[in-house]
Amino acid sequence: MRNRRTAFVAIAGAASVSLALSACGESREVSSDKGGVVGVAMPTKASERWITDGNNVVKDLREKGYGTTLVYGDDKPDQQVSQIKNLITQHVDALIVAAIDNRSLGTVLKRAAAAGIPVISYDRLILGTANVDYYASFDNDQVGRLQARYIIDKLGLEDGKGPFTVELFAGSKDDNNTKYFFSGAMELLEPYLESRQLVVRSGQTDLDEVTTLRWDGATARKRMAGILAKSYGSGTVDAVLSPYDGISMGVLAALKADGYGSGAKPLPVITGQDAELASVKSIIAGEQSQTVYKDLSQLALVASTMVDEVLNGRQPNVNDKATYDNGAKVVPAYLLQPTNVDKTNYRSVLVASGYYSETELK
Repeated sequence: MRNRRTAFVAIAGAASVSLALSACGESREVSSDKGGVVGVAMPTKASERWITDGNNVVKDLREKGYGTTLVYGDDKPDQQVSQIKNLITQHVDALIVAAIDNRSLGTVLKRAAAAGIPVISYDRLILGTANVDYYASFDNDQVGRLQARYIIDKLGLEDGKGPFTVELFAGSKDDNNTKYFFSGAMELLEPYLESRQLVVRSGQTDLDEVTTLRWDGATARKRMAGILAKSYGSGTVDAVLSPYDGISMGVLAALKADGYGSGAKPLPVITGQDAELASVKSIIAGEQSQTVYKDLSQLALVASTMVDEVLNGRQPNVNDKATYDNGAKVVPAYLLQPTNVDKTNYRSVLVASGYYSETELK
């Protein structure tokens, strides 16, 4: 792969390219036609979406003629760092990395740069290092806006209805996407909070107060249960801004344990993200209200194509060169668009596209 790494260095001089491949599981399979191997580092198998990502990335790379080594970090930053070190020691030709802690990878990515290994930041932007060259993700502000817009529409806020109660949840503090999801949502919700059409009874409205470490559903359930016990003894929650389906399911479990879901105490509007199977079934059953679908097959294709372009001396296609400043550089990005999904359109979006079959959703 010396020729490809030489090509990468040439591009890096002009476009500062560096790739980090995200891995899912641990396997190594080298194709014979190109002979290059890409390391893919994924954060966890605890979420169905990361398993899907890992499988999609590996599939696309193999179709392009590359071998792959896929690893999962089990939501442990130190483990992911160790896995990436091992990939570098194995002389992979490129890396795709979905970070667990986006500030923990600076030192190990220096090793990658010294070895001439390009790095693609996958879905979660790696922070604090110049040794990440491209970023493949979705329009994360738009994810939050879709969630907020759903709450606004369902409660009739633009028609002057209210006041309503709402509680706010955000993702993990160590994931750079968290601030984009939250700021995108709050951009639309803040006018209604200021006018008191929306009221957060818990008083927890700052990002630092509403984050959920590792996006963990059990953590979200515990926090929601505490909010209900402390702030809603004589009232009900009308809406919950949740950034991710796993968090949504935790919130939903706390609500149902508190008696929500009956005719006298209906469930609030509950948003989500990633169209995970359990949440889509919940939406069909009339429990969770909404999710944001992100076509993970397209994201995997963008990342694998970036790798192929870089390793063959070409500059990858990007559509954002200004937004994603990781503290050391502005990382060129390609952003895909997310889609709102609820009970009214899940068939046309998820079933018609083949993402799920009707049988899977029963």
